[in-house]
Amino acid sequence: MWHILRRVARVGLVPTEPVPEPAATAAAREDLDAELLRLLGRALAVRLVDAGSCNGCEFELNALGNAHYNLEGRGVHFVASPRHADLLLVTGPVSLHMRDALLRTYEAMPEPRLVVAVGDCADCGGEFAGSYAVCGGVDAVLPVDLRIPGCPPSPLQVLQGLLQVLRRAG
Repeated sequence: MWHILRRVARVGLVPTEPVPEPAATAAAREDLDAELLRLLGRALAVRLVDAGSCNGCEFELNALGNAHYNLEGRGVHFVASPRHADLLLVTGPVSLHMRDALLRTYEAMPEPRLVVAVGDCADCGGEFAGSYAVCGGVDAVLPVDLRIPGCPPSPLQVLQGLLQVLRRAG
């Protein structure tokens, strides 16, 4: 235990990611507000499915709910039922055991169905590509409208990705 404390004292605090630029974040949030209102005329309901991830992407998605990003206050809501969802966010490579659940979730969504693959694993399988327990990226199972690369992508990248997919759909 002491060796860990000595190392922390010697190295100091190391930030895990740079603090987002306030102007860039504010501009992205304002764009999201305006685009959501213009494209949907109402709130955006998002269903999140973890298809077998390491939870790194989920941590970043959870950060969207904090006071800095305030995604919920902007009209983007995570919903428990795919029947209420406008958009499906999928994280992680699609494991064999999650394949059918992911398909059922997609089929339960009302039209038009938008699918966003969040992170490198959802994009192409990432670190798990080629594993016997993985089907691959989300596009091996579902049609994907947008891929947000990163391991994990930052909350700002996810915001920009949401805008991009909504602009294409609108």
